[in-house]
Amino acid sequence: MTEKRAKDVVHAEVEVITEGGIQNDMALPTQIYPKHLYLIPIASRPFFPGQVQPIVLSGEYWKETIQKIGETEQKMVGLVYTSNIPAQETAPEDFATIGCMGKVLKPTMEESNIHFICQGMQRFRIRRWLGKKVPFLVEVEYPNESDEQISMDDTETRAYALSIISAVKELVQANPLHGEELKQALQYFSPNEPAPLTDFAATLTTASGDELQKVLETIPVLKRMQRVFPLLNKEVEITKLHGEISKDVNTKINKRQRKFFLREQLKTIQKELGITKEDRKSDAEEFEKRLEKLHPPEAVADRIEDELKKLSFLEKGSQEYAVTRNYLDWMSSVPWGVYSEDKLGIKQAKEILDRDHDGLNDVKERIIEFLAVGVYKKEIAGSIMLLVGPPGVGKTSIGRSVADAMGREFYRFSLGGMRDEAEIKGHRRTYIGSMPGKFVQALKEAKTANPVIMLDEIDKVGASFRGDPASALLEVLDPEQNADFLDHYLDLRVDLSKVLFICTANQLDTIPGPLLDRMEMIRLSGYITEEKMEIARNHLWPKALNKAGLKKGQLKISDAALKLLIEGYAREAGVRKTEKQLLKIVRKTVVKLLEEPDAKVSVTVKNLEKYLGKPFFRKESLITGVGVVTGLAWTALGGVTLAVEAAAVERKNGGFKQTGQLGDVMRESAEIAYSFLLSNAKRYGVKKDFYKNHFIHLHVPEGATPKDGPSAGITMTSALLSLGLGKKIKRNLAMTGELTLTGKVLPVGGIKEKVISAKRNNINELILPEANRGDVESLPDHIQEGLTIHFASNYDQVAKVLLPAFTETGR
Repeated sequence: MTEKRAKDVVHAEVEVITEGGIQNDMALPTQIYPKHLYLIPIASRPFFPGQVQPIVLSGEYWKETIQKIGETEQKMVGLVYTSNIPAQETAPEDFATIGCMGKVLKPTMEESNIHFICQGMQRFRIRRWLGKKVPFLVEVEYPNESDEQISMDDTETRAYALSIISAVKELVQANPLHGEELKQALQYFSPNEPAPLTDFAATLTTASGDELQKVLETIPVLKRMQRVFPLLNKEVEITKLHGEISKDVNTKINKRQRKFFLREQLKTIQKELGITKEDRKSDAEEFEKRLEKLHPPEAVADRIEDELKKLSFLEKGSQEYAVTRNYLDWMSSVPWGVYSEDKLGIKQAKEILDRDHDGLNDVKERIIEFLAVGVYKKEIAGSIMLLVGPPGVGKTSIGRSVADAMGREFYRFSLGGMRDEAEIKGHRRTYIGSMPGKFVQALKEAKTANPVIMLDEIDKVGASFRGDPASALLEVLDPEQNADFLDHYLDLRVDLSKVLFICTANQLDTIPGPLLDRMEMIRLSGYITEEKMEIARNHLWPKALNKAGLKKGQLKISDAALKLLIEGYAREAGVRKTEKQLLKIVRKTVVKLLEEPDAKVSVTVKNLEKYLGKPFFRKESLITGVGVVTGLAWTALGGVTLAVEAAAVERKNGGFKQTGQLGDVMRESAEIAYSFLLSNAKRYGVKKDFYKNHFIHLHVPEGATPKDGPSAGITMTSALLSLGLGKKIKRNLAMTGELTLTGKVLPVGGIKEKVISAKRNNINELILPEANRGDVESLPDHIQEGLTIHFASNYDQVAKVLLPAFTETGR
């Protein structure tokens, strides 16, 4: 259909809505186009000349506009694209500059909406606005017809026209949505009239409204064809791809439908013959029902299909049937391709960590940094965290909080005492009672393929003739390998790369180096008294009351009593003993409430012994005297203070002895301290030949407890120096650091735990290695508060701190 034919619609009946009702009019032959047009916005895509399409408008909003159009002689309307802006909200500045004039045919009112058919006639350009409110009225101008004329002798133009016709035919044939009428209409277009051909081709595409508006605004035909042809080619490619996808989907659907119909026929036949459904068919249907909700990889789906076929041939009472059924049960219980959606919000994560934990600000900051990377990537995967710290500091509960903050399922199992690698990688199916490994069991329990799995007590994994579980963990805890983790029972690759692993340990010595290298370590040190009081008041005490079903008003404990409980009954790095003592108070209170239901109990310093007995730890002053120095040590239970004592007995040729169940490294440290002072006695003011004429005995109290490590080097040296000078140091001074034979002070570990231990014992002056200055500066302010810390890189700097602090004691 040419644009000229589209304009010459002869004797088309028009029904115009007026105030008095509907009247009939006739469309006249070609006539002069009106200079003024009433506009109607088109939101989704622009209208083109030659296009015939029904339009629906709100009668309440556009009734007046349609009436005004009906009162005009030619019944023309201006259709202008407004880029998805609702018609009721359209303002003059929202209208495009160029639109399409159309003929209004057969307007009717149905259910408060106006329906009419519009026939696109000619492009127009808005020159001036005459009415900026509904009904919108504008003065327009029309492109010169010469702009749309083109010589068909031009090879490029004719090539474009033929290419467009070819592409349109291909599109019409490939797209089932285009009917026979459209295919017949295509026959009326000719390469000799490229303008209407190009507009028609543009209307067939699913290009965006903005792209089509650019086509409408392009007046020269050749340029218009150059814009439309790429859109048309893209549409052809999309249609072909859609057809291929539809074909694949239909093939799969037909295959499933065929199986469904055959099963239904089989059920009907069995019902008619009175044959009951066998148990194995019931099992198979149950497994298939589970698999409908999963998205297993192709290899897994093929294996399951093979096993289902095998199950259908096996006798129910055979041993092989039980093995196959158990295998299918596990295969259909693993959440293949099922992932929970992560809650990637730093603010929410901070709130949850603060809600569940008091203190541990440095640990929380590390966890927030870890989660922030996942938020930025919009994916948290392939990560393994190791939480190291003494018992009772909250390692497991932090893991639960991380899972809660991410919105993931949480699964925990302990590795303590595990000696069989089959616990990790699963048993072979050849064994009776074989099962998958713990990680497949975790996925089944969590019902998602991206849970948070906590591996508790990873430092206590054992080894036996059954294998080494720690070595088996190397594959699981390696982000580069765990995407293809092989479980021996399933005998298939399982993707663990989306799982967040959180491991816990009390110490690092027993964790193999290659395994430790795969994990990001976060240290959790012990708590000081103030932090324990906050934890007890905000978490442990409400939890203890809730366990017993008590209300806050029935049992109260004062802050002073709580502090005495922590320092006298639960002196530890964590808060586990504190919780046990609080539960003991609650239990005794419940006994009393059963005898006196209306009683209200208040626990104070005066009556605390009534509930807990005598304190286990008394406030003892640190050991002081000549040859006695307080050191700082690290243990798996946190930091502790350690007294080092030295005594001298006059004897020719001297001698040196150490006691206190010292390990090899600590014995070497003592011998280094003794040799260093022998060679430097005069330098530090010790009498000549003092060490040669005295037998020196060095002892570390609590002899039943094994001790080892190099960090007592400067402590032992200071004790021997105190002994040689006959002077003692004040009791609120403690130290730690390794000493070399040349007097260098080397760094040591566990600085945070040692500083907390000193603060817990009211020691306010410390001597630490210079190389550990960074560890101290990273400590929270509330731990450093009130402490005077001296840093030493050699023993001369230690002596400068010690000598002014000495007080004469007479020997």
